[in-house]
Amino acid sequence: MIEIDLDVMLAIRKMTSLELAEKIGITPANLSILKTGKAKAIRFSTLEAICEALHCQPGDIIKYTEKE
Repeated sequence: MIEIDLDVMLAIRKMTSLELAEKIGITPANLSILKTGKAKAIRFSTLEAICEALHCQPGDIIKYTEKE
C-alpha cells in the first residue's frame, strides 16, 4: 500500500496546502486528492514540483507499507 505523508513535510516547511498548490500550479482540490491518498496516479512532473517546492526527496512524502 502506498501512503502519502505530504502533511508532515508541509508542517516541517511551515507551508499550507494552498501555498503549495499555488507554487506547483495545481488546484487545491487536486492536491487534496493526493494528500488523502485517493489519487490513482501522480505525474513525475508533479512529484518533481512538490519535491522542489518542499526541498525534499520523493521518499520523504511517499511510503510503501505492506497490507495486513
